[in-house]
Amino acid sequence: MTSTSARPQDLLPRTDTDAWWRDAVIYQIYPRSFADANGDGIGDIQGIREHIDHLVALGVDAVWLSPFYPSPQVDAGYDVSDYFDLAPEYGSLQDLDALIADLHEAGIRVIVDLVPNHSSDQHEWFRAALEAGPVSPERDRYIFRHSDDGAPNNWGSLFGGPAWQPVEPLTGRSEDRGWYYLHLFAAEQPDFNWSNADVHEHFRTFLRFWVERGVEGFRVDVAHGLVKAEGLPDDDLGPDRWNIAASPDEDTAHEKLPDVGPAFNQPGVHDIYREWRRVLDEVGKDILLVAEAWVPTEADAAQYVRADEMSQAFNFPFLGAGWDADALRRVIDVSLSEYGAVGAPATWVLSNHDVVRHASRLAYPADMDTDPGIGPKDPQPDAELGLARARAATLFMLGLPGSAYLYQGEELGLPEHTTMEDEARQDPLWERTNHLVPGRDGCRVPLPWTRDGASYGYNATGRTWLPQPEGWGEYSPQAQEGREDSTLTLYRRAIALRRELRLGRGSVEWLDSEPGVLHLRNGTTGIVLNTTEQPVTIKGASRPLITSWRRSETDGSTAANAVEAAGAVVVPPNGACWLDASAGGTDGGDPR
Repeated sequence: MTSTSARPQDLLPRTDTDAWWRDAVIYQIYPRSFADANGDGIGDIQGIREHIDHLVALGVDAVWLSPFYPSPQVDAGYDVSDYFDLAPEYGSLQDLDALIADLHEAGIRVIVDLVPNHSSDQHEWFRAALEAGPVSPERDRYIFRHSDDGAPNNWGSLFGGPAWQPVEPLTGRSEDRGWYYLHLFAAEQPDFNWSNADVHEHFRTFLRFWVERGVEGFRVDVAHGLVKAEGLPDDDLGPDRWNIAASPDEDTAHEKLPDVGPAFNQPGVHDIYREWRRVLDEVGKDILLVAEAWVPTEADAAQYVRADEMSQAFNFPFLGAGWDADALRRVIDVSLSEYGAVGAPATWVLSNHDVVRHASRLAYPADMDTDPGIGPKDPQPDAELGLARARAATLFMLGLPGSAYLYQGEELGLPEHTTMEDEARQDPLWERTNHLVPGRDGCRVPLPWTRDGASYGYNATGRTWLPQPEGWGEYSPQAQEGREDSTLTLYRRAIALRRELRLGRGSVEWLDSEPGVLHLRNGTTGIVLNTTEQPVTIKGASRPLITSWRRSETDGSTAANAVEAAGAVVVPPNGACWLDASAGGTDGGDPR
């Protein structure tokens, strides 16, 4: 099926058909929480350098570094005050150069976060804008508007409350009375005006600067939000995007409203990405651009990866499909169709720094809304069920063609920290929603590296910017190393086997299966996911190549763990496996 929105030139042969990122496994590092070498409680570049062996053993092709730029840290670094340096708490720019060199020596490419929708209010441009006054060239770099009747329109911030900040209280000048600036996120994150030539030149310079330092890709934050509709008309959602004001006393009044309306997914964003593609093609080869675009459909997302724009777009519908076989199959089919229509690969992702970790998210019933985050007053997840489903979902995901994204710690089976005390929370969502939305801190907790110690090996002092839950060390690499049934071992084996079998360059052929079961063939490999609560027999199957379930999770029988005499494999509830589907199959072998 060809996307009806594809332009004729999109259907021409692409020049990036052999690009490295088409089947890459990319690992997201959240620097603040990865590892802390100097013991101040905040992760740093040296901490990452000391654990490159973990990334090599895992077998990833690239790392994506979340923002490391100088920042007041109002929004964990997504409020950038200098786009051309490293935050001092993370180290020096020379430290970052050394990390890039180390990763390259290990055969791992580097992707960095690009934050183009907004800057910090401490950026020199915004400070100059406030100083310059109304209707000045400095203010034209941002979105300032005048209104005598309150906010210029009814837009709401994605962090809660209105999206407009009055200027007069900031400057104390009467000439600023009635002036506001737009911030789709925190008030300390003013939105850039992408109709301004200076903004375009700034980010062209940014792209060249970081490619020259060895960066091979960029993850584009809020890629769907840069351009706003002409005239900034009201939207249909109003100023409260977390549905709180209407019923502030109800525990259920936390539903996040979607990223739709005149502030998002405007046609003009595509002109920006065509401009960037021209720049990147001048300075490098196969430089990755991946869009964080929370758009309504896969067809909308595919518009961002047309031949002259970006390389990939995060597949958020896949992440949001949950533990639902029908929903997963629909997303897979539509994604492969829509992305394929413009010659782009699909991407697959289950966790990142903005969502509840899938080892906890998948433990809940399908109707449980985890978008607000999980706090101690919420129903708590079934840890055993969540981990079994997370292992199965990941194994199934890694069997799909395209590129896969992993979030630091998921290879350890880390759950969400769901019992964090309110006093420890730092996400601006928590404050801006009057402590009604727990936010994203639960997925950002510093990693454990050792079984014991004050911070489980995150550092030597025990200081952590967010608290780690009790027992965190049991998830550490030290606790899992050498264990045949550990989640870390599963990830390592699956990534290595995925590369060996070239599954990322393969295709999907659906095979007959029972309700609640997904069974497909990718090349010579069968991929099975059982989302039901009953064991399922896959008849005519060859030997399992890898399975998601632990031996302790089955009854130890041949039917649960191996090939039956009749040539069948039994997949337990909440399990997944890869099968040798080559002609004739292969007898024998260890199914683990």
